[in-house]
Amino acid sequence: MPTFAIRLVRFTGRLLPALAAVATPVVVFLALIALTDGAGSGLAAWLTTLGAGAVLAMWRGRRRTWPARLVPFLPVVVAAALTAAVCIPTVPQDRRYPPALPFVTTQHWSLTTGSRVAVYHYPPANPGTRHPIPFVYLNGGPVRGISVHDHRFLQLLARQGYDVYTYEQAGGGRSDLLPMGQYTISRSVRDLAAFIDRLNKGKDRLNNGKVDMLGFSSGGVVLTRALADPGVAARLHRAIIAEPGPMDGPTAHITGHKGRKSAQGLAPAMTGPRSTHVPRYAVAFGLMRLGLLTPGTGLIGQAEGDNAFTAADLGSDTASAYCARDAHRIPAENTTQNFSFSPAASLRVEQTVKDSPSIAPLLRRSRTPAMLMIAECSSQIRQWETGILAHDPAIQRTQYMPGVGHHMWNGLDDNNDRAAAVITAFLQDRPAPLPNYPTRDEIPTFLREHK
Repeated sequence: MPTFAIRLVRFTGRLLPALAAVATPVVVFLALIALTDGAGSGLAAWLTTLGAGAVLAMWRGRRRTWPARLVPFLPVVVAAALTAAVCIPTVPQDRRYPPALPFVTTQHWSLTTGSRVAVYHYPPANPGTRHPIPFVYLNGGPVRGISVHDHRFLQLLARQGYDVYTYEQAGGGRSDLLPMGQYTISRSVRDLAAFIDRLNKGKDRLNNGKVDMLGFSSGGVVLTRALADPGVAARLHRAIIAEPGPMDGPTAHITGHKGRKSAQGLAPAMTGPRSTHVPRYAVAFGLMRLGLLTPGTGLIGQAEGDNAFTAADLGSDTASAYCARDAHRIPAENTTQNFSFSPAASLRVEQTVKDSPSIAPLLRRSRTPAMLMIAECSSQIRQWETGILAHDPAIQRTQYMPGVGHHMWNGLDDNNDRAAAVITAFLQDRPAPLPNYPTRDEIPTFLREHK
């Protein structure tokens, strides 16, 4: 064997035990982070690992001469230095809210539920074409700020005569945070009811104080569950459910078909800073996603996690909301300053949906006129969408939107105008621009053919 190869083998033989000696306390530290749920910003796990490592190093070096006794401590010191970064915050620990938007006034409403939410109002641009019933938009997320892209779409509806209101759900965007344990899907529904009541204060209460509502993605889940609650449904005039997530626990556990191919895996990687490149947040968000840390973990506070999370951390999630054909022209949906997402609160809300019983029996009693919107390149499980169609007898039409992904009003081509045409036709009870497809009877065929 050549001399170089012999030296390489010897070097590798010495290196591997050294790496293993460093890796072992790191693994122990991560295990303790999970076991202690990150108590004390991770310091409980770090000090325990350091103490145990020091005791073990002393035991290993007990029979060595004095200088050699220090050798077993070297891996402990290296591991302690590596893991210390997980315990040190690199962003403010008090919530830093996005700055005010230049094109709309941010109001803050205190709801009877205790939530304080950021509210945006786009009055009809042309009073001559004003529609008498307020229109409310509930964005996706969950617990995510409203994107600039969505604001532009709401401005389009206002230009067509609609009195448009929207609000960022508690914990999202410029809305105040809640204690982690209060983020639940049922709280979101109660906040919706309280928001409508607050909206109608001081108004003429046209149409008995009811509103038209568009719920998108997780906002569509909140709207669906509102339709299944007679007390909340009584506040709704017409409901539009666009690209909904799972409505309850049984639905959330369905695995099935998605829409036609999205841009996920095809679009260029998102650029910009990522919190997941910082050890502290990579560990926190990674273990939360794996279910090894609770959303209320002691490792990072809710506010710190919100401050740290960036648009680039969403990775390919943004691309999954567009068709494959649009992979290389995905528009900027937001600005860096306006982006806001609460990963811990979002996971908490999603878990409460998964833990909830079926709402199908209640949804079957719904009488609020409703419409379902489904995208061709949907990244949602098709049965999440068709399940609502199957169980809600008040859905009057379904609009299958060709050429768009999950985010149907995306600023590309005429997609905003097409989405607005579908929405306004339903609200005004005019003929639909697209065929009523799929109907309830066509659900089995739809699931077979559109995947």
